[in-house]
Amino acid sequence: MSRKLAVGLAVVLILVGGIWTAQGLGYLKGSFMTGQQLWTTIGLLCVGAGVLLLIPWPGRRTPPER
Repeated sequence: MSRKLAVGLAVVLILVGGIWTAQGLGYLKGSFMTGQQLWTTIGLLCVGAGVLLLIPWPGRRTPPER
């Protein structure tokens, strides 16, 4: 996976996960997700996955740009 794609996907996961977490905790109202612990958990998992995508792991190689 290219680094730009990984960063883009990470940003989307963090933003969507943040919204879902806020809805699950009841901070964003007006949705069927409001106040549901399931959406808090799903949101936190998405945020965590996004953060993991941003970490430059050793051994992960990106092809040289042409």
